[in-house]
Amino acid sequence: MVEARANSLKAGPATRRIIETLAEQHPNADTELHYRNAFELLVATILSAQSTDQRVNMVTPALFKRYADARALAKAAPPELEKLILSTGFFRQKSKALIGMSQKLLAEHGGDVPADMEKLTALPGVGRKTANVVLGHALGVPGLPVDRHVLRVSNRIGIAEGEDPVVVEQQLCARLPPGMWTLASDVQILHGRRICRPKPLCEECAVRDECDYYRTVVAQERPGVATKRTKASATKSTKVATKITKNTKKKKPPLL
Repeated sequence: MVEARANSLKAGPATRRIIETLAEQHPNADTELHYRNAFELLVATILSAQSTDQRVNMVTPALFKRYADARALAKAAPPELEKLILSTGFFRQKSKALIGMSQKLLAEHGGDVPADMEKLTALPGVGRKTANVVLGHALGVPGLPVDRHVLRVSNRIGIAEGEDPVVVEQQLCARLPPGMWTLASDVQILHGRRICRPKPLCEECAVRDECDYYRTVVAQERPGVATKRTKASATKSTKVATKITKNTKKKKPPLL
């Protein structure tokens, strides 16, 4: 199924060019979470599920002052921890995940964050997206986190297709060198927040001329802009992007 989808996507050179152009539009793109080491980024990323980076950054200074490492957090009393992270939402679920994650880090990794996808995702509360954030930003291991912004932006442009973050990650990684994986995520996240919003600001987009959504939806009244093949591909991608946007408005437990 992934292979069938891949046939309608932009090729590797075009995908790389698009990511490079987005990187020029969003220079110094990076995670907006504040951290000093891999453990702090792991905790912050878990807290960021169904929350904002700004909110998490308001919470973590006091949190890390009280629980500086895995050893300290593993011993945390849930009621005390819950008070510190209350404003990030789903605080009971996140508190349980943070304590369980810290305890397993101590038991199996001596308190250190492993630079390995399989070992990271074996930790309580850590999914593939969270693991990719930590690998790519704090541990120097190529990783491509896919969140709702990456899903929306990549589907609209036509460099990926689908609602499954793992499938989209595979499609993007297959078209980009490992050294660009983390950058590809960072620039698409910023682009989704600033420009390619649910109601996009297409006139401010540096890649609009290569974007299926722009060429067939926004510029559909301009004759000769889009080919039939691009229209068909963009129609499918637009439906997926619309569905992704609607789904993110429904309040549900965080996918870490």
